[in-house]
Amino acid sequence: MKIGLVLSGGGARGIAHLGVLKGLLEQGFVFEQIAGTSAGAIAGALYANGYSPDDILKIIEATPFFRHVRPAFTRMGLLRMDKAEDLYRTYLPHDSFEALKIPMHVVATDLMEGVLTVFESGELVRPILASCCLPGIFEPYVINKRQYVDGAVLNNMPVEVVEPKVDFIVGIHCNPFSTQKPITSIKGVLERSLILAVRSKTRERLARCNLLIEPPELSRFDVFDWRRARDLFRVGYQYTQLIKPQLIKTLESVL
Repeated sequence: MKIGLVLSGGGARGIAHLGVLKGLLEQGFVFEQIAGTSAGAIAGALYANGYSPDDILKIIEATPFFRHVRPAFTRMGLLRMDKAEDLYRTYLPHDSFEALKIPMHVVATDLMEGVLTVFESGELVRPILASCCLPGIFEPYVINKRQYVDGAVLNNMPVEVVEPKVDFIVGIHCNPFSTQKPITSIKGVLERSLILAVRSKTRERLARCNLLIEPPELSRFDVFDWRRARDLFRVGYQYTQLIKPQLIKTLESVL
């Protein structure tokens, strides 16, 4: 039975994907296909390239990502991501979907056509950056004269991309909704509004996962909490330990 892995976007919270993935691999899960949006595209591509979850965490902790973006000086966004291409090619030097050890699918939003684009062949690094291009923060990313922004605008949980290719889907969603955290700033209002908008489009896709993992403790973290990478990894890993009996039962049923 073929198992697919779907990874949501979620900014820094996406680091929790790695902790969950480590726990799943320890239980014996093997993935035949991976699809990811934004942070999920980064985590998925690096894992599909052969890096372990612990390796990827070390890369994140050692890499000052924001030194590799620059002011946009345009009306399209505050920052540009094109300088980050060289950074990603350090870890993905082949820059090719075909060279990955596991088939990977990256989604981004075509800003002009208003449609979702699935990248799954050819160059790899630029589609990953396009998938992470948060509107209003980053200038739209141009590939083949088309402007792209974050895939989460249209699809933060691209289940349907791998659905025809596998028999069982594991989804990791890193944007749990909580009413416990008070909103005390403009940043908080914007973040909560974004999560609500994205989640309303994601609910039906979450239900299509045969196994959905959504660590509730992630609601305590902001999408910009990059400096808390190890804490986010720990939250993901510890949650998989908590649900280990369910994971064992699930794996027994699909093998």
